[in-house]
Amino acid sequence: MSAAIDLGDALAQIATALRIPVLIAAIAVLLLCALEAGRFVGEWGRRRRMRGHDLGELTARALADPGHAADYAALAPAAAAADAVVALASTPSSETERALARYELNVQKRLDRTRLLVRAGPALGLMGTLIPLAPGLAALGEGEVSTLAENLRDAFGATVVGLLVGTVAFALTLARTRMYSEDLVDLEQGAQGRGR
Repeated sequence: MSAAIDLGDALAQIATALRIPVLIAAIAVLLLCALEAGRFVGEWGRRRRMRGHDLGELTARALADPGHAADYAALAPAAAAADAVVALASTPSSETERALARYELNVQKRLDRTRLLVRAGPALGLMGTLIPLAPGLAALGEGEVSTLAENLRDAFGATVVGLLVGTVAFALTLARTRMYSEDLVDLEQGAQGRGR
């Protein structure tokens, strides 16, 4: 019985030691989420400005006139798509599939950032919720209601931050996935005229 109590005490001490790092990590993922939201707004703004230019047509023009590929790429709806247009125009026709695969890998890296936040935000929020509850309940047992209130405030704050990060990151991931998939279809259509 004593070993089980010692083990429980050790786990409680570990959890208590993680309190500050978890709260700092929750703030860090909130800031990362805000950064990704800002990047998304920038991407969306560029798409709105370049709305009149068809990416498939730009790709076909760049393939027909590789010397001006950078000019056509500048009109692409996203930086990753612009890079893909230049890559397609500068590679031989036998490498078209490889250039499109590089585009897919590039956008997967971008999506991985928000996918990580979708998981990390709620996980840190849950940890930030559970860690303060143990000392809060212990304080309640000793009649220290103000300590309980402080711990509950921290716990609920971490929950809200975690859920906010997860929700925003999930929405960003869905929107980006749709945009990047549309771009890939347009790039593939633009490259169809090229002998593969």
